[in-house]
Amino acid sequence: MNTQYKLRTALITGSTSGIGLELTRMLLVEGWQVIGLNRSPFPAEQGDIQNALRSGQLRLVQANLTNYNSLRIALEHIKRQTDSIDVLFNNAGGSGKELRFSDQGHEMHFELQTIVPYIIYMELYDLLRKSTHKTVVNTSTSAFNMVRQFDLNILERPTEFKKLFGPYATSKLGLSLWTREAADAAKTDGIRLLSVDPGGNNTLRGNKKSGLPFYIKPIMKLFFPHPSHGASLLYNAAFSQTIHKSGTFLIKNKPTELRFKDQGPFILKKIHEIYEHQFLMTTR
Repeated sequence: MNTQYKLRTALITGSTSGIGLELTRMLLVEGWQVIGLNRSPFPAEQGDIQNALRSGQLRLVQANLTNYNSLRIALEHIKRQTDSIDVLFNNAGGSGKELRFSDQGHEMHFELQTIVPYIIYMELYDLLRKSTHKTVVNTSTSAFNMVRQFDLNILERPTEFKKLFGPYATSKLGLSLWTREAADAAKTDGIRLLSVDPGGNNTLRGNKKSGLPFYIKPIMKLFFPHPSHGASLLYNAAFSQTIHKSGTFLIKNKPTELRFKDQGPFILKKIHEIYEHQFLMTTR
């Protein structure tokens, strides 16, 4: 790993388990200051993580990310307590087991994995602009290659639910598309945006119910690598000596073309409207 980025600050959502937790470990070892923006606390049995919390190298900011009032309070706290953010890792998410809706009435995958990363990006934009590294890494997936039809209506109002290859996949596609669309505007401030597939990882946890198809679980348990594999791909995207063009979607750290690129402007317009008219107007 590269060690030249010591004493800089990263914010990671979804950092209390799986890929996010392993990414947190990587950055802490290299001397980074890390902010975890999460719904849950860090695991008490992880001694290295608890030591970092006690020393102040790791900070936990808790929020229900899909409730705009809770999210606003957390983001305002971060902005008051932080001078700059070098890298924002929008990593929170996962495949749900059923169709659900957020407190704002949005389909839950769409809310958490498409809209909320944009809100966090917009709210922390000034802190990114003030930093040195100025990078945003959005955790995406290659599962959306199974999507056969895609538009804003499918993203906002799914008429059917499929585990992994339904709303989860379309919301991640929406994330990668707005990442691509927002890249040009961010260039004026030197901010680089990437969306990254962390690959298959064994993120199964105990008896917790998952939103994976039944046939995926035994394959994941037997053959998928440890979540540190996915964390390394996110890390490499941010810090690779190969400077990927802003807006790029990466699979195995290689630029990969997105499908349905014509839908990108509509996705970005919609989530920006939600940011302006729902998040900003109802929480200020």
